[in-house]
Amino acid sequence: MISTAHRRPRQGILRFVIQNGNREDVTARGGLPLVVEALRAARLDEVIDEQLHLAKRARGFSELEKLEALALLVAAGGDRVEDIRTLGADQGLTRLLDRTLPSPDALLDFLNGFDDPTVWQGRPKDELSWVPPETMPLEELAAVNRVLVERTASRDATTATIDHDGTIIESHKREAQVAYEGTRGYQPLVAVWAEEDLVVADEFRDGDVPGGKDPLSSVKQAFAALPSWVEKRYFRADSADYYTPLLKHLVEEQIVFSVSADMSRELRRCCTKVPEEEWEEFEVRTREVVHLAEVEFTPGDWPKEVAPLRYVALRFTPLQQEMFEERGPKYLAVVTNRPQPDDDEHAPDAMTAAELVRWHWGKAGTIEHVHRVLKDELAAGVLPCQRFGANAAWFRINVLTYNLLTLLKRKALPERYRVARPKRLRFELFTLPGRLTTHRSQLMVDISAEPARTEEIVAARQALLEMRRRLGIPRTNP
Repeated sequence: MISTAHRRPRQGILRFVIQNGNREDVTARGGLPLVVEALRAARLDEVIDEQLHLAKRARGFSELEKLEALALLVAAGGDRVEDIRTLGADQGLTRLLDRTLPSPDALLDFLNGFDDPTVWQGRPKDELSWVPPETMPLEELAAVNRVLVERTASRDATTATIDHDGTIIESHKREAQVAYEGTRGYQPLVAVWAEEDLVVADEFRDGDVPGGKDPLSSVKQAFAALPSWVEKRYFRADSADYYTPLLKHLVEEQIVFSVSADMSRELRRCCTKVPEEEWEEFEVRTREVVHLAEVEFTPGDWPKEVAPLRYVALRFTPLQQEMFEERGPKYLAVVTNRPQPDDDEHAPDAMTAAELVRWHWGKAGTIEHVHRVLKDELAAGVLPCQRFGANAAWFRINVLTYNLLTLLKRKALPERYRVARPKRLRFELFTLPGRLTTHRSQLMVDISAEPARTEEIVAARQALLEMRRRLGIPRTNP
């Protein structure tokens, strides 16, 4: 007869037992240190030490250590400051980083250092919605991101298409304002360099500040953040940027643009007067057919002889089976300073109406993707507190992390990761289990993965090390 006196109680369906072990010998995130190495490959550690000046404490973690901890947290999938406890409990990870991680309170104090309530004292009394000036620490954090953009972008990238748009971050915090959709939250503006997959600028705003309220300042910041070697500049945006000072600035700066136009009564009247034979079939969809036509239209506040603009109208006509809805055609329009091919056959930026619309719609594949990644796969969609400046810093740190992952994908990882989202990077690289050992005073981590994956991580680390060494060599003028 078999004795059962010392048999362990069964824990679950599968026949294994979970118990605490030596946590310093293992890590669940063997690839996550790549995020810190990407930051240091761009020598941002030096930039942060030089640029970022928050109120210093007598003791505690440096601004670099706090910023690195937040970037690790966001890249790992955490969306609250309190989630740093989970990373801190991974003692194998902290051994790889060669330091402990700050507490949630320390990180929240760090974020609060970006906030200054006195900036709201300059708000005009007659302004229903207002964008406060950024605090000095927020400007310094933006300067760090500009350096990252310059050191990540390819030297061959002499063309920059800036896609600009706002997004709504839902929040039920007491200080959050109601946005145009009826959602309470915030409405930051984001500018993306489409060719390089880099966020070049962001502007944090209250939810009640519409995207069309002075977008010019945000757009100027975006183009100012581009590296000096960019020669050709383009701009795409929706109707929130149909703002006369912005359009005039783009024309004056010789920036080629396409912007969705507000469908005013005057513009709609011009669209409806276009003869039928001038409409060109563009797309036949399941429920409607889309036609294009050139429209002669000049806004009242913009004399055509000063700076002519080109308007392309889109007509969406319901198909026969949809006629019972008793709705007529719907009209949209795109305004641009691109010439038509007939105007100048040698103009490099000339496009037909169809080519222009397809180019304009291409922004949905960049800026909308960035919004979704920032809010759903990183942590920009969950704001840490009620303080405006702290939330603005949290959003900007998410932008910085997005760009760090772009650096990692484009400068270190194999080509198949070029368009990988953070979710895939976590699944395939960041959360690889590893066992830590020490041999001849050298810390080693044995990654539990197929040899090819381990070789990819080693090659990525070597590429990042080489990048840091290369940036440490002063460039001489030719």
